[in-house]
Amino acid sequence: MARYDASTAEILVFTFKEGLLSAVAHDLKLRVSTGTVEVEGTQVRADFDAGSLRLVAPMKDGAENPTAIPRLVYGEVEKNTAKDVLDAKRYPAITFTSSQITDTEVVGQLTLHGQTREVRGRRSGRTAEFSLDQRDFGIKPFSAMLGTLKVKPVITVKVTLPA
Repeated sequence: MARYDASTAEILVFTFKEGLLSAVAHDLKLRVSTGTVEVEGTQVRADFDAGSLRLVAPMKDGAENPTAIPRLVYGEVEKNTAKDVLDAKRYPAITFTSSQITDTEVVGQLTLHGQTREVRGRRSGRTAEFSLDQRDFGIKPFSAMLGTLKVKPVITVKVTLPA
């Protein structure tokens, strides 16, 4: 069995802005900093700490734009993600167990925010990419400034394992 942690596997979460003030907002690239992925044959089990998402960089047009947000604000984004979005104290664990893996797809059960749903992701080599609607897991997407600044309900999760 191969076992990877957050220092060897890359688990990224991408959020996308919307709302009246979206022109002054930023898409975000976050990294899971605590978790494990275990692979045995065609079976995968992953466990992540919901409070461990760290902001890698704001994004613009699909590219990192590290100067768009002052580094001092990164902690606030991380706190909002853990507390207000994921409620990591109440739901500390995020788990995934595969049920089917093909050359092009990964299917499995994802438990997030205390709710379990089947998810399907595209697979390319050692990378799987999932589009997840936060509302399917009882998560209210982040909103600020009376709803004029919001995160879209659908986020992207990308998991890459080393060769």
